[in-house]
Amino acid sequence: MDTQHPSAPSRAPGGIVHDNARHHTRFTAIGNHLAQHRDLSGLAIGLAVYIQSLPAGARADVRTLAARFPEGTTRIAAALRELEAHGYLRRERHRTPDGRVRTRTVSCNRPGATTSEAPARRRPPQKKKPRPLAVPHPEHTPGPGILQVATDLLAALHRADSRLVLSVRDAERLAPGVAAWLERDLTPAAVRHALTRDLPEDRPIHRPAALLAHRLTAQLPPRTGGFAATATAEPPPTVRHPLRNCDVCDHAYRGPEPDCCPGCRPTPHLTVPPSRHAMPRHVT
Repeated sequence: MDTQHPSAPSRAPGGIVHDNARHHTRFTAIGNHLAQHRDLSGLAIGLAVYIQSLPAGARADVRTLAARFPEGTTRIAAALRELEAHGYLRRERHRTPDGRVRTRTVSCNRPGATTSEAPARRRPPQKKKPRPLAVPHPEHTPGPGILQVATDLLAALHRADSRLVLSVRDAERLAPGVAAWLERDLTPAAVRHALTRDLPEDRPIHRPAALLAHRLTAQLPPRTGGFAATATAEPPPTVRHPLRNCDVCDHAYRGPEPDCCPGCRPTPHLTVPPSRHAMPRHVT
């Protein structure tokens, strides 16, 4: 069996491994068409990167670059000609107001591209308008007293949790939802407990009004009792008595107990009390 010699070098995977960190300040974006150019020399690529990193107005002539780098003026001049041939540098002559002719060096980070091809500036993203608060509404129009109780309850929620601070507008929009709870025979204390219990701890609440609107809608209790339930209640079923025979005429009738039929049942004599306004009759 073959065994690996302990002194043999380990076979590490070949190729470069990048240990990159994101730049946040003082960096220049260089295209791969320049960094990996097949026809440019290393000195030309290095000079192009250096020139593109300079601020506008900086000098980039042969003497200035020769004073910055160890290469001589001859090699630097040849590298600049390479960049001119491939479009990364452009020399333009212009006349100054005093009549002198000066040469201006233009650095092109993307040869052949025009300024019209530059990507348009992205507009800052517009803030999305918050959705309207959807809360349950009471079945009957609440009076001003109920709405005031609901508004006061919402305004005081920050006493139970300091994160539940509402604006006047939010309290007015949530008040009908609280009124719908109060309409279901719940006390203000019960509504307050339902809205403030089991809140997330150690976490800010960015939209307290939306949280309360969700709880008012999702946890709405069912209606119990009240006139609405009585109005929709079904009438009691009619009792059907068994058939019986009349004790007098022997006819069949329905009744709860054996007795006479309605036709044979004696009718009680009605006695009409004398009117207090009637005058007594005198017999002579």
